[in-house]
Amino acid sequence: MASSSSYSNPPCAACKFLRRKCLPGCIFAPYFPPEEPQKFANVHKIFGASNVSKLLNEILPHQREDAVNSLAYEAEARLKDPVYGCVGAISVLQRQVLHLQKELDATNADLMRYTGSETSYLNQMTAQFGRMGRGGGGASFNPNSGFPAATYSSQWNNDSNSSEHGGNGSM
Repeated sequence: MASSSSYSNPPCAACKFLRRKCLPGCIFAPYFPPEEPQKFANVHKIFGASNVSKLLNEILPHQREDAVNSLAYEAEARLKDPVYGCVGAISVLQRQVLHLQKELDATNADLMRYTGSETSYLNQMTAQFGRMGRGGGGASFNPNSGFPAATYSSQWNNDSNSSEHGGNGSM
């Protein structure tokens, strides 16, 4: 006599790994689908199926998915680094953040020195050319251009000696 074979859902990864029948109320089924057998294998190897089952039964249903994801992450990290687990990965990332923060601070300091020295240079040039311009000659200076303006005074084209202002153009 042929047995009646009815189509049923495949067992979850946990039940398949543990070689047991996956019942409709299986605590593992929603979190360890049959397509992800390695996820449960890692969690089982590190924490044990009984401990995971107890944990899932003790926490609220809306927190279970996050708990399983955390367990899976920690289990994978423990397999890669048995001593430190995910704490080792966190430490590495914290060191990278500190290194990058120091690099950013140094770059900002360089930028401030550059912009500070540029501002200081512009102020110095403005003062220098401004004094020359007020004292009966000199050049005008546009701090935005970075270069002195094209009008320079000299002893040959000084306003006080020019013929336009009643002078004879000689010294």
